[in-house]
Amino acid sequence: LKIATIFSYTPNENDKAAEMLANDTEIQLSLGSLDKHSRDRLESYIADYNKMFGSNYTTKDSQSFYNYYRDVAQKVKDREIDILLVVNMFLTGFDSPTLNTLYVDKNLRYHGLIQAYSRTNRIINETKSQGNIVSFRNLKKYTDDAVALFSNKDAEETIFIHPYEVYLHNFNEAVAEMQQLAPTPPDVDNLYGEEQQLEFVKDFREVIRLRNILSSFADFKFSDTAINEQIFEDFKSKYLDIYRKVQSDHQKEKVSILEDVDFELELIRRDNINVDYIIKLLAKLVSADEKQAESLKKNIFGIINSEVTLISKRELIEKFIKSNIPNIEDANEVEGKFEEFWSDEKAIAFEEMCKEEGIVTEKLQSLIDDYLYSGRKPRGGDIVSTLADQPSVLKRKTIVERIGAKLNKFIETFIEGF
Repeated sequence: LKIATIFSYTPNENDKAAEMLANDTEIQLSLGSLDKHSRDRLESYIADYNKMFGSNYTTKDSQSFYNYYRDVAQKVKDREIDILLVVNMFLTGFDSPTLNTLYVDKNLRYHGLIQAYSRTNRIINETKSQGNIVSFRNLKKYTDDAVALFSNKDAEETIFIHPYEVYLHNFNEAVAEMQQLAPTPPDVDNLYGEEQQLEFVKDFREVIRLRNILSSFADFKFSDTAINEQIFEDFKSKYLDIYRKVQSDHQKEKVSILEDVDFELELIRRDNINVDYIIKLLAKLVSADEKQAESLKKNIFGIINSEVTLISKRELIEKFIKSNIPNIEDANEVEGKFEEFWSDEKAIAFEEMCKEEGIVTEKLQSLIDDYLYSGRKPRGGDIVSTLADQPSVLKRKTIVERIGAKLNKFIETFIEGF
């Protein structure tokens, strides 16, 4: 774990209830109030930080310490720091949606308490619907008082999530509702028509929403639920199969009632299952016997079918296994060979797309570079600007949609998940 700390006041100074900072651009750093012992300790902690990140900050210069503050803030936002220990800092005016848990060992009150709690309660997307507060002091009365003062006496119903048992009950009910339609994962393949598929998508989407809330509880384990984890993963694969079919039909310009459904793929995205993870499994194929290889391949493709960022990569990973793995003798070579293979396939796909659609390669590459920098996928006007010949207004929409679908597939296949 990468751990950092920042503080400015002496431990015996009156608690300002986190009022020290208005925001990170109006920082008030009172280095002069540090006693020598505290300052020496902070200096040693910053020295550890400098060693960890290759920086050169110090408390001996106010501008350098301010820069240290800014760097810590950015690294927390970028998830380069796992745990940040603070005293009267970063509790107001600082915002990082990726923060998940606040550990409190201070008698916070009123707006200081609300502000501190709010550091961990920023919503990213469907995967984070609340933050966690772990308190080492009994702050219930202070919390109730603060909530009542800044909202109303009944606000607890909307501010605090329900106990674990409530969500567990709701999850099991949602599973039962889904299994009335499809008792087992294979039954999803036998659903009649898009109406039943739509019903399954809505049912399973509710299941994964509740699973994500449950997973935020330290007590959560699948053995508490009415469904085991493997069956859940198998249902997830079927859910993604329907999503893939909808995407394929859309590219073929087929009309589907499922096109308007938000599959909320963020609900089932797992950061730890990515291409690097698959490469480690591929390396094991090199020294595996025939039986082990078959088991590994089954595992690899099972993972790919259940992971959002890997679905589009299945065909090429399968091609790599067939064409490259038999010719590799050292497992340590797999990563390099895979990168070489992927780079070649990426270049081929890029050239084909440009040739088929009459796209200026330099302009499209510039769009992709912008995406890598900003994370924003190209829009209609951006796509049109890459064309060698500008289409008429009547044809523009159809062309933009077609190229947009191809470009999204290219990004999903060769960029996302790496």
